[in-house]
Amino acid sequence: MTSTTSPFQTIAIAAHPEVPLAFEEASQIADFLNERGLQAFYGFLYDADLIERVSAGEVDLMIALGGDGTMLRAGHLCAPHHTPIFGVNMGKFGFLMEFKHNEWKTAIEKLLARDFWLENRMLLCAEQWRGDKKKGEWEVLNEVVVGRGEIVRPVYLDASVDGRFLTTYVADGLIAATATGSTAYALAAGGPILPPELRNILLVPVAPHLSIDRAIMLAEGSSVSITVHTDHQAVISIDGQAPIHLADGDRVDARASDYTAQFVRIQDPGYFYRNLTPHMYNNPAVKKNCHDRNINFILRQSPR
Repeated sequence: MTSTTSPFQTIAIAAHPEVPLAFEEASQIADFLNERGLQAFYGFLYDADLIERVSAGEVDLMIALGGDGTMLRAGHLCAPHHTPIFGVNMGKFGFLMEFKHNEWKTAIEKLLARDFWLENRMLLCAEQWRGDKKKGEWEVLNEVVVGRGEIVRPVYLDASVDGRFLTTYVADGLIAATATGSTAYALAAGGPILPPELRNILLVPVAPHLSIDRAIMLAEGSSVSITVHTDHQAVISIDGQAPIHLADGDRVDARASDYTAQFVRIQDPGYFYRNLTPHMYNNPAVKKNCHDRNINFILRQSPR
């Protein structure tokens, strides 16, 4: 394999700093690529040099080693610069990852032979407004959550879609998720699973009290505004990061971002559905539920 045959010339290998063996594996992958005439370098995901080179547009591909959280951070960094991401799963679930850490040689050989496709994932642009002043803006790959803080009391959340009032949620929180985020917090809160290529916003209430308790999927291109009414704590959290405090009357707007995260895939497009059941079945509660359902089915089918 020479550098002229590869679709990528400069490759960054980013390791999560808290994942065991990720840095060592990143070093091995870099050596593997450099031996094939490519320019590969490695570091921890938050290294200033790595971030600077990606931000300067010097990187053709990022290989991210870790779990789904690593892919989220890589997505935040790479999407604005149109840098594709190849995920090596060194975590537990790995919904977003492409292959397991002990399969990387075979996977990268396919990648360098151009046997891959790019999967485009929508991001959200979320903004916090206090009156007519914008307090913050973020790119969101999974979800933006508006909800209560440490005090265990619900907040009132006025939701509007495309400028039209939808409803007031009385709940612990309201999730505005992408299709990518539909397998994260939104799934845990009872929301549906969306195909990854959809460009819709999914609204899922968290522990609603005497208010709408069903998820709502907005039309493609729609935006949502969430206004907080509370006499106690309220926060916004972006992709599971540290919460940011909101004041009574603050508004959070979410719409489709101008940026798209590109995930490199070597599996066929049916991988998403094929991988769902094994991921969920690894959860002990789900495994027990499936086991009980199978027993009940067998009992119903057994001759009397």
